[in-house]
Amino acid sequence: MTISLTHVVLSILIFIVMFFGIGFLLNMLLRMTWLMAIIYPIVVILIIDEVKVYEYITKPKVSFQLLGEKILALQVVDVIILASGLVGAIISGFVIKLLRKQGYQMF
Repeated sequence: MTISLTHVVLSILIFIVMFFGIGFLLNMLLRMTWLMAIIYPIVVILIIDEVKVYEYITKPKVSFQLLGEKILALQVVDVIILASGLVGAIISGFVIKLLRKQGYQMF
């Protein structure tokens, strides 16, 4: 399956903005600066894997094998798009730290 350059650029921007926003909101509500950057790998696993979450506990060997196969089957474009979400989450952490340093209080 091919994907156009326009779709790639838009997907990158959407993932950056979406995970920046989610990370920023979590930082404001929970006051944990790097929470979204820590949670993001779990979100990526949920995005790419078709295994139910409880199967990682009930059938760990099969589940992790399937996860490994899915990760290895990702195209470069998919990795770039998913990595852009991590960039957005990290940027939100830096922005929140900068705002706190300048005296901004969430609540």
